[in-house]
Amino acid sequence: MDLFATSTVHGLVQGSLYALIALGPSLTYGLLRILDVANASSLTLGAYVGLATFDATGQWWLALAAGAVAGAILGFLLQRLLYRPILGRGPIVPLVAGIGVFIAAEEAFRLVFGPYNHSFPATIPLPTFNIAGSQLKGADTLIVLIGVTVFPATWWLLRRTSLGLAWRATSQDREIAQAVGINSGRVIASIFLIGYALAAIGGVLLGITYNAVYPTMGDIPAYKMLSIIVLGGLGNPLGTILAAMLIGLVETFVVAYFGFILPRDAIAFIALILILLVRPQGLLPGDAVAQ
Repeated sequence: MDLFATSTVHGLVQGSLYALIALGPSLTYGLLRILDVANASSLTLGAYVGLATFDATGQWWLALAAGAVAGAILGFLLQRLLYRPILGRGPIVPLVAGIGVFIAAEEAFRLVFGPYNHSFPATIPLPTFNIAGSQLKGADTLIVLIGVTVFPATWWLLRRTSLGLAWRATSQDREIAQAVGINSGRVIASIFLIGYALAAIGGVLLGITYNAVYPTMGDIPAYKMLSIIVLGGLGNPLGTILAAMLIGLVETFVVAYFGFILPRDAIAFIALILILLVRPQGLLPGDAVAQ
């Protein structure tokens, strides 16, 4: 029973982290029908900026805020300078461009910060909880708290605000949305700002959790992000959250009960394949959120 409870708690923590990273690209796909691989570079940028801020101030919350701001700025610049000029060229061109930006960003991080690991020795001064024998440390508690805040806020944003209405209208038909007075440029910019800031927050939390920041730390999250978006239903942010939780739980339970019979990151893709064989459209319909 203790193993089950421990696996459940840590699976939900891991799933919350995955959801933070994948939520932005899911919103972007729902809006523009493009896979934004470059979003994963915001994770690494946020981790480095957060580490630099923590080294300068010693404050973990300033590190989190600075990482989020850096990620938001990156998202704004990429949507303005990279994606907007190529939106009318089909889904493949933005995908390839995003992959190119992601690879270039990794090399830039390697040149600026070096190819080695940097320690991120931040301690989150939150209470440690014991849940059914499972211990939640400060960083884990913070991840859960952010998840508990962000995920309902995402639903509220999409369903109860003018931005959510504009997002849904633009995702259905951008030209008609513009014709009735919706500023699609602002909608696109806001989604990139939010999505890249969330990924950067995920990067800071990842660096604190594993006490390591390095140039290629966005590699595996980028691949896993894509699998979570597909599994949740392309363009459905709520499905993305559900898929992230499922992947986090499956990984944790397989490792807990069967050990490392496979690399942990391979488990997510095996689960993706098995579920899509049964439900090819993903866990939730991709267009449901736009209705």
